[in-house]
Amino acid sequence: MNQSDLLFLVVFLILITSLTVIIVQFVRSRRRGGSDDGGGNWWEGPWDDDRKR
Repeated sequence: MNQSDLLFLVVFLILITSLTVIIVQFVRSRRRGGSDDGGGNWWEGPWDDDRKR
């Protein structure tokens, strides 16, 4: 295993880990989005509050 193989392996593992974290966060936010706990999602600002009521 030379240096370029090791670099490819490290980059591949970082990409897989990042993709997994993004997917898990997306699924958790979609599941929590149905409840009306007032927390909102990260992309919702105070300008969205008047449409909820």
